[in-house]
Amino acid sequence: MSEKNLCRCPWLDTTKADYVAYHDDEWGVPVYDDRKLFEYLTLESAQAGLSWYTILKRRDGYRAAFDNFDVKKVALFSDAKVEELVINSDIIRHRGKITAAINNAKLFIDIQQEFGSFSDYMWGFVGHKTIVNHLTDKDDYPATSIESDAWSKDLKKRGFKFVGSTICYAHMQACGMVNDHSSDCYKRSQIIDEFQQV
Repeated sequence: MSEKNLCRCPWLDTTKADYVAYHDDEWGVPVYDDRKLFEYLTLESAQAGLSWYTILKRRDGYRAAFDNFDVKKVALFSDAKVEELVINSDIIRHRGKITAAINNAKLFIDIQQEFGSFSDYMWGFVGHKTIVNHLTDKDDYPATSIESDAWSKDLKKRGFKFVGSTICYAHMQACGMVNDHSSDCYKRSQIIDEFQQV
C-alpha cells in the first residue's frame, strides 16, 4: 500500500503535509528523552484554548525562542527575556503561557533531581507501560483519563501552570503514554510492535 493510501486516524487533516508528517513520525511514539518531553509539555501548555495545528505551525519559532527547549536555559529566562518573547510573532504571544513555561522549567528540574529524570516520573503515572486504547471514530477519543487527572493534580500540587487534565492527556497521547491511534490506523500496530514494553 502506498504512503498516500495508508489508513490514518480520523482526526487528521490529510491535506496538510506537515500535520501528516507529525502524525506519522511522532504522535503516539513513546518518548523518554527529557529535552523532548520538556518541548512537548511546553507546546501542549501553549495550546490551551487553541488547536494543536496552530502550535505545530509555530514549532520552529518556539524552538528558536526557547533555546531548543534546553530546560536549564529556559529556567533562567529573565523579565527582559519575557518582554522580548511577548512581542515575538513566531510564538503565541500570551504572557501567562510564556511565564508558565519558565516556571515549569524550574519545577521540571526539581523533578529531575528528585526522580533522576522527568521521564521516569512521568511514565510512573501509567505504570511505565503504554496504555493501548481501542478507538474507531472521532467521537471515541477521550479528552481526559483517570491517569491524566492524577498526573495533572500532582503537577499542580508541585506548582506547574497550564497543566489541566486535558493538556496532560494531550501530552500523554503525543509522547506515547497512551496509544490513541485508531484501530484501523497503520501507526497503531506499528508502535505496538516496535515498543514491546514488559
